[in-house]
Amino acid sequence: MAMPTRVQTPETLRDDFDRLALLPDGWNHNRHYHRWLLRHVPAGCEDGLDAGCGTGEFARQLALRCKRVLGIDLSPGMIDRARRRSAGRQALEFQVADLMDESSAARFDCIATVATLHHLPLEPALARLAGALRSGGVLLVLDVAASRNAIERLWAARAMPVAIALRLWHTRRLRPARAERQAWDAHGRTDRYSTPAEVRAACARVLPGARVRRHLLWRYSIVWNKP
Repeated sequence: MAMPTRVQTPETLRDDFDRLALLPDGWNHNRHYHRWLLRHVPAGCEDGLDAGCGTGEFARQLALRCKRVLGIDLSPGMIDRARRRSAGRQALEFQVADLMDESSAARFDCIATVATLHHLPLEPALARLAGALRSGGVLLVLDVAASRNAIERLWAARAMPVAIALRLWHTRRLRPARAERQAWDAHGRTDRYSTPAEVRAACARVLPGARVRRHLLWRYSIVWNKP
């Protein structure tokens, strides 16, 4: 019998991530692309935002390239871990906040969001992020790419041996621990991923000139410089 699908709401999403915040940290495919994202941070960046910051790993890296960084997340559990892991970092602040409720006043020179947009309506979320960016700033997005046709599935299959090799290199294990797998599987039942074609179409409407790229490890990226 098929398991019933839960409706994803801010409340269920918050509760899911509060539970995930209790798990031990481990290597994941997003981390593989952090360095690539950081190459696009503008020189002389004053104010940065990590939207959906989780435990603050990318925000801490972003703070090495920006004078001030704000990390926001819907989950109090994630923000608590981010604050504890970033203690003493004066230029780094974390707040419990919903991206879709935040003011869109243009105040950031760089906005990054990693594995967050698939929890949100894509086009409104991109528009919200664009509104919070100062003229000349850059938006950096990394998220999971859906595979819905034969060509996309073939592309996705190419990643498997690379992913296995990277996991062995970083963790010395083929799979995460069972409790971790179960927690992420339960969380993922409400996720809705976009294809690169869907992302390009949304960007054409709200981020003209954005560069959308499909990456090997089941990810896509967006780099957009605001005029």
